Amino acid sequence: MDSRVSELFGGCCRPGGGPAMGGNLKARGAGGSSSCGGPKGKKKNGRNRGGKANNPPYLPPEAEDGNIEYKLKLVNPSQYRFEHLVTQMKWRLQEGRGEAVYQIGVEDNGLLVGLAEEEMRASLKTLHRMAEKVGADITVLREREVDYDSDMPRKITEVLVRKVPDNQQFLDLRVAVLGNVDSGKSTLLGVLTQGELDNGRGRARLNLFRHLHEIQSGRTSSISFEILGFNSKGEVVNYSDSRTAEEICESSSKMITFIDLAGHHKYLHTTIFGLTSYCPDCALLLVSANTGIAGTTREHLGLALALKVPFFIVVSKVDLCAKTTVERTVRQLERVLKQPGCHKVPMLVTSEDDAVTAAQQFAQSPNVTPIFTLSSVSGESLDLLKVFLNILPPLTNSKEQEELMQQLTEFQVDEIYTVPEVGTVVGGTLSSGICREGDQLVVGPTDDGRFLELRVCSIQRNRSACRVLRAGQAATLALGDFDRALLRKGMVMVSPEMNPTICSVFEAEIVLLFHATTFRRGFQVTVHVGNVRQTAVVEKIHAKDKLRTGEKAVVRFRFLKHPEYLKVGAKLLFREGVTKGIGHVTDVQAITAGEAQASMGF
Repeated sequence: MDSRVSELFGGCCRPGGGPAMGGNLKARGAGGSSSCGGPKGKKKNGRNRGGKANNPPYLPPEAEDGNIEYKLKLVNPSQYRFEHLVTQMKWRLQEGRGEAVYQIGVEDNGLLVGLAEEEMRASLKTLHRMAEKVGADITVLREREVDYDSDMPRKITEVLVRKVPDNQQFLDLRVAVLGNVDSGKSTLLGVLTQGELDNGRGRARLNLFRHLHEIQSGRTSSISFEILGFNSKGEVVNYSDSRTAEEICESSSKMITFIDLAGHHKYLHTTIFGLTSYCPDCALLLVSANTGIAGTTREHLGLALALKVPFFIVVSKVDLCAKTTVERTVRQLERVLKQPGCHKVPMLVTSEDDAVTAAQQFAQSPNVTPIFTLSSVSGESLDLLKVFLNILPPLTNSKEQEELMQQLTEFQVDEIYTVPEVGTVVGGTLSSGICREGDQLVVGPTDDGRFLELRVCSIQRNRSACRVLRAGQAATLALGDFDRALLRKGMVMVSPEMNPTICSVFEAEIVLLFHATTFRRGFQVTVHVGNVRQTAVVEKIHAKDKLRTGEKAVVRFRFLKHPEYLKVGAKLLFREGVTKGIGHVTDVQAITAGEAQASMGF
């Protein structure tokens, strides 16, 4: 990680060399249309469909992998050809985990030829038949005319194909919601998930709060989860029709799970835990239009960059400001995003066409950062955010998930509950493998370094029953009469065949993002590694006596309370007061349960 990220944490180190990102993907205006053509030089940044009409009419050549398919035309195919096309669609849907995008009127080499109206109508009819054959629905995302050696108007059409995956596991994206206190995070989620606009006094957020003091103060202090569904036709599925969570899951082909995190600096440790343990696919950074980048906004931005979580930005409360104030806030965000420590390309979204382009480029290029300006009270531009979330494809490909599913089971314990008539329940994320009802696992490490046997009685995802859990999915597992007192956050549930190791001492390569003076041996910090959160002491700084802001080193840490389960290569973030640093685990000193008991004084 570039040490220049330290600037975003209020550090005093000066940014190093290297040019800022120059190309700003400005919106083309609400009434403007854009050509699908893009400059050839931008191929590596994904499919550039947001270019001007005078650009060459090309897309990058069609990729064999991925969920995007080019078709010149699909007019009256033979039965053999039709079956081949259906098989091809199944492959693209599998690559997109239930979603595919078809570009009609485009050759395999990316040339935008376009089709006459009659041919396009016939091609879409064939595409509809193909989708019916595989149990999917199609939605036209956009149509545009192309200029290509023809006097007749010719169009290309972009179509979304979506179905419930064969295993009946809906596509689930986790979005962490960041931003300064009072920027409107919970209010926006309330509006999206309840389907009703806010009254300007925070009514929409009341259903999201978990504690009385949150309702009284209007400030989130804990982590809460809210769901927003989209059906196979791209229509919003939420609580507006008095649906239960189970009905939303049953009616949805795609689920967005929002992780509502705290904005107040007092609850920063909770926000960091939410980012490190719940493994969000991306983050939504909310910025109030009338205050701009204030409070913890810069720090939350730095956390997303440090943990390499892709993010997009929503500028809220535009109904409270003059247009010039909103524009000033957007310009301020663009300046920060272009800084050497960020290297992002801001993309202002002002139309549906922009929203579709933003979703596709956001998934294909880690540098693109869409910016939305909206109001939770008037509803201005709220539909553009819904379009973006609907189109946003999975940010991990099917091959990566398949590889994780081949590994042994590992489930991170993030939450622990006791449910009447059910017993002990744990919530968290399955890091690898597959978990089924009835599986025998071991959980640990306990305070004395042991792993205990248990049985998974039942599984729920987004509050609805689920028989099989796959790598990357979040869920709650019922453990029956297993003693809750033996569990704590930060534990893992793994296959007995894994023979898990534990450690009290580990080494990590770190970058000190900010420290007021010097970072030395004996300094105590709170370490976050995945779902692990514990105080550790610095035992040794290799090759150096001390560290200053912006410097790198390999550091040996020792946990103070109990041993933990760590893996080499895991991302690490530590903090203590204004001191902050990031890095990754490079070595763990494995110990036995007996050694753990001796070292911890049992």
